[in-house]
Amino acid sequence: MKKSILSSLDFLPYFTIEAIKQLLEDESVADSTILTAVYRWVKAKKIIRLKKGVYMSSRFYELHHSDAEFSSMVSAILLPQSYLSLEYILQRQGNLTEITYPVTSITIKQTRMFENQLGTFTYRNIKADLFIGFNISEYQGIPISKATPAKALFDYFYLRFWRESDDPVEELRLNLEDFTQNDWAEFASFIEISKSRKMDRIYKNLRRNQWLH
Repeated sequence: MKKSILSSLDFLPYFTIEAIKQLLEDESVADSTILTAVYRWVKAKKIIRLKKGVYMSSRFYELHHSDAEFSSMVSAILLPQSYLSLEYILQRQGNLTEITYPVTSITIKQTRMFENQLGTFTYRNIKADLFIGFNISEYQGIPISKATPAKALFDYFYLRFWRESDDPVEELRLNLEDFTQNDWAEFASFIEISKSRKMDRIYKNLRRNQWLH
């Protein structure tokens, strides 16, 4: 396999076996030859396996792994039909500060987790009518969807198990001082859509504790 092929991948956020085939411009090269080359590149730490069939060059990682949106981008590559939410967004907003969380996202597909040398990326399932409340930006040409602060908080409560007797305000140490009236109105709108008795109880708990003004 030509070394120039590998260098051509250094500035791509990710690539697949099919991308290598296109770069070769030689249909006579057997798939087994490409797979052998990829295996050797991974073993030599020239490329990083993100998931089955999806890779990133080590050079690209070296150039960009310190960027603020790097992990968000990887999450979007691993499962495009998802948006970042839950602990990951709450921590980045300063609402959760105690420990470091994996990269957490929401999907309407089944719950799953990817682990690779870049970290742990988890995806929680939510029903289709609640797959809302996120904004889309772009980094390195990859669309990245992120929950608004209100939706990240809603998802955090909605997907967490609570017994009837639990007091979520007492159990969680959340810093919500920066939440605005608009944030709380948005939070309430998701509760209405969810028609969740549990979320209605949590909302009332928040009001009683004067998190809403």
